[in-house]
Parts: sequence; structure tokens; C-alpha cells
Amino acid sequence: MTHDALERARQLARAGDDEAARVAYLEVLRADPTNVHALIELGNLALAGGFRSAAKTAYAEAIKYHPANPIARVNLANLLRADNDSAAAKLQYEAALAIDAYLHEAHQGMAWVLKDIDREAAERHLQMGFAGRALVTKPYRGAKLGIPLLLLVCARGGNIPTDLWINDRRFTIHALYPEFYDPRVALPHHALVVNAIGDADLCAAALSRCQDVLAHSRAPIINRPIRVQATGRAEIARRLGAIPGVIAPQIDTLPATAVLEADDLQFPLLLRRPGFHTGEHFLYVANRDGLPQAIDSLSAAEELLLISYLDARGADGMSRKYRVMFIDGVMYPLHLAISPDWKIHYFSSAMAQNPLFREEERRFLEDMPAALGPTAMRALQQICAALELEYAGIDFAVAADGSILLFEANATMVVFPPGADPMWDYRRRAIDAVLEAASGMLLKHANHSETFT
Repeated sequence: MTHDALERARQLARAGDDEAARVAYLEVLRADPTNVHALIELGNLALAGGFRSAAKTAYAEAIKYHPANPIARVNLANLLRADNDSAAAKLQYEAALAIDAYLHEAHQGMAWVLKDIDREAAERHLQMGFAGRALVTKPYRGAKLGIPLLLLVCARGGNIPTDLWINDRRFTIHALYPEFYDPRVALPHHALVVNAIGDADLCAAALSRCQDVLAHSRAPIINRPIRVQATGRAEIARRLGAIPGVIAPQIDTLPATAVLEADDLQFPLLLRRPGFHTGEHFLYVANRDGLPQAIDSLSAAEELLLISYLDARGADGMSRKYRVMFIDGVMYPLHLAISPDWKIHYFSSAMAQNPLFREEERRFLEDMPAALGPTAMRALQQICAALELEYAGIDFAVAADGSILLFEANATMVVFPPGADPMWDYRRRAIDAVLEAASGMLLKHANHSETFT
């Protein structure tokens, strides 16, 4: 009886009927609360629907009743890693490998959590995790035949999050890791290539290897790797700084010792390890006295980005960071974050505490030209054209003269859905517009593909 009920839940999940599948899995668990297959698959279903907490609970229950199940441990570890709880994730990956020393997914996770702790060990796990696993076809959950899509991803990270705009009910996703690709192996049939490798500083080798992959494809390409290669932080600042109406920082890539020995530094300045985002390994240095300690805290890096400081504070003393997305040549406002800190991120900003800041963001989202002014709008249009990427974005502030203060512009821009609180309702239309544009772009290019039948 349990077997039949479990199979019914699986059929519903495969057909993309998530709610009916959830109910069916819960029926299985009512009959057998310890059923490991139902717990793991219910967790997978919850995760696919964006219910991360429910997924974490389901995986934890599977581990409680079946501590020797390595898949449940890896799934939970992946969620912990995504929540930046690397220590807890590492414990689960280690436990999974103690059960199955050859589990690819556990080695892949260990490579990630060790990349800043033990590079040699991380590389060993990376090789074990991806050897013979350069191509992975993800589960397809649609009722009709999926459009085949080849997704290029870097095994070392630096990828664009695509879950919100590449729908696994419409596309059959073949994920390929170029660093481990054997060009003698035929590519799966595909109507479209999406290059999700976005960090030019971290992923130089993977982007270079993409050329071997694309030599075997005739499909349209979203974000050609050669164009992404030209968006490293230092290079993009030099390129875009030449555009009228753009004030870009001076960015130099130097060994840590060279930064410390330089005698012509202008303070305050910023130090950053290449290949990181969301403010990780990114420091403000007010004066030379603070330089040794800052460099010491970033010493795991062979080279550092030395960045001139752009003051993004307005007349009220608050710093502002706008994000605009470029989707298939069209500009979309995404968010405005306002913070008392120089390092501005939406999740750590003062937006939730201040209704006046939310009102300022609402005006930007509803009428970007009026909020930014003609100088900034002209600069944004030229930046969009200069990037030549189908999916990209820019973080910036606006100077007193209307010019753009460039923070970064590349393909790694993340679209964060707002929380459920009604205070964020004003943001939903703008975010939906970006995701719908990205999804529509995929369909447009796939439908024009010579390889789509």
C-alpha cells in the first residue's frame, strides 16, 4: 500500500502538480512517518517550490530516522551552505562521505566549503566530485515535452542564479561544467545555450574552456563567454569609465605585499579579494595605519583588488545603491538600497525600518527616468550596449551632477524576491517584470533556434 501511494506521489511530482504531490507525500508519511523516500522527495519538492525551511525540516527528519542515508545529509548540507552556514554544511558532507566515500555530490560540496580553508583539499574534492560528471541532466517537471537547454556552469562557483527564470516545467536543463568536459563526448540535443558563468575574475579557466563546448553547438547563446570574460572588476571599470556620465573607480590588481609597499595610495580606499560577492572579503580602509590589519585579514588571496573609494552618500548622509537589470537590451529597475554603511546590500540596508526610504524606492521602480535624471539614463543605455550581454545588471549610485557612480556591472546580478510582508508589495511588479523578461527572452531565442524541432 505504501509503495503504491509513494509511486502516485512521484507521478504527480513528475507531472508538475506540486500541491497534489505534496498532499500525496504527506499521506505516505501519515502511514509511515519514517519513510526515507517520502521525506527526501518531499524535501526536494518543497525546495523546488522555494520553500526552503520546509525542505530543511524534511531532510532533517530523514536524517533523524535514517542517519546512514548519505543523500539526505548532502541535501541538507547544500541548504546549509546556501544559508552561509559552512561549518554545519561541512559536518553533513563529512558524514555523507563516511557513509559513501565516492558520492560525487558530497565531494562537490566539500570542495565548496573548503575553498577558503584548504585549497589543495578543495581541489582534490573537486576532481573527485566532477570526474566523469561534466554533464548532469536535471529532473524535468513539466506535463509537456520540455525545450532542451544547455546550461554552462562553473564547478568553482561564480554562476548566475537561474532558478527563478529558467523554469524546469518548460525546459529540460542539461547542466555542463566546462572545466571537466571531454570534447570527444557529444553534447545532448539542445535548442538554446545559456552561459550561467558570470564571474570573470573567478571563472577565467571555465570561460576559456567554453569555447571547446560551443564549437560543437549551433544553438543561440545567451551571454557569450567571450563577452563575459571582458567583465572582470578592473577591466569593466576601465571600459565603462570612458562613457560620458560615468564615474568609475580606479581598480588595480596587485599582490598583497605590493599594496602594503605602495607609497602613493589615496585614502580612504577599498580592498577586495577577487571572485567574491555580497560583500565577502571586502574592506574599507580609512588610513595607512589600518592597511596592515586589512591585508592580513585578506591574506588568503594571492592578489587583491585595490579600489578607489566612491562616496555614495546623499545630503542626508545615507549611502544609496541602485540596481538596474539589462535583459535582452532592455533596462529594468530592480531595487534601491539605502544604508548608513558604505557597504550596501538590500538584506542589510535600512529599507525595512524606514518608510521614507521605501517610498523613495517605489518612485524609482515606478518611474526610473524621473528618479535618475537624463544624464544617468543616457549613461545606463550606453553601458547596456557596451556589455553586449543578454542578461546582466549594474549597481551604482548617482552623483550630485547626475552622473553614475559605478560599483559593478556584470552578469552575476541576483534577483531577490521580496518577503511575504505587505510592506514589500510595491516591489513585486518590478521584480516580476525582470523575471518575466528573462523567461521570455529564453523562449524567443529558443523558438528562433535552427536546432529546435
